Amino acid sequence: MSESLVVCDVAEDLVEKLRKFRFRKETNNAAIIMKIDKDKSLVVLDEELEGISPDELKDELPERQPRTFIVYSYKYQHDDGRVSYPLCFIFSSPVGCKPEQQMMYAGSKNKLVQTAELTKVFEIRNTEDLTEEWLREKLGFFH
Repeated sequence: MSESLVVCDVAEDLVEKLRKFRFRKETNNAAIIMKIDKDKSLVVLDEELEGISPDELKDELPERQPRTFIVYSYKYQHDDGRVSYPLCFIFSSPVGCKPEQQMMYAGSKNKLVQTAELTKVFEIRNTEDLTEEWLREKLGFFH
């Protein structure tokens, strides 16, 4: 018989940090990287990064672990000259992970998206896919 699906809660201090991040006034790119604490069944803060490009961000991510959630504030220059700062949720789903890990990760991802009220949700299968060009292409759909 299979184990029941574990969906992790989001740590309270992380919920508050995400709320403040949504309304930040800074105009540089920034990221909050989160991970799953399996022992506590919680999504927790892993790292905060300021002034980081998408290409630099990919170097911070583990290649084979389905554990990384990123909320990324990106300075987006529109073709008409306007600038916006979309809040992007990026999650990595590397190929080759155990099915039970993938299920826990997917359920926890959905809970995090709802809790933080994120609408621009993007998946990467390979950390090398996270580039400025890839992100601009994804955001072009919304703008």
